[in-house]
Amino acid sequence: MTISHGFHAAMTAQPGRGDDLVAALLDAPSLPNEDCVVFLVGRSAGNPDTVYVTEGWVSQEAHGRFFATEQAQAFVAALQPLLAAEAQYIDEVPVGGKAAL
Repeated sequence: MTISHGFHAAMTAQPGRGDDLVAALLDAPSLPNEDCVVFLVGRSAGNPDTVYVTEGWVSQEAHGRFFATEQAQAFVAALQPLLAAEAQYIDEVPVGGKAAL
């Protein structure tokens, strides 16, 4: 599948809640969505409360449709108490690479 829309998000968890934020993101409803081609969660090596997400979608429209769903809105709302600040988003379209887990 071709990715034509994506982003990289940096999130800061409430102090000591980085593990909770990572667990929530790894259970995101985006993961099983066929239009979400890339969904990677990482964290800062120096600050475990700083968490990163990289997403790649087949289109901006597909991303918009998904995030308009009740399931996605509930997920976003559930993340809010875990965050110390608003997430910072950067436009990014993943083009390739490797992930070995």
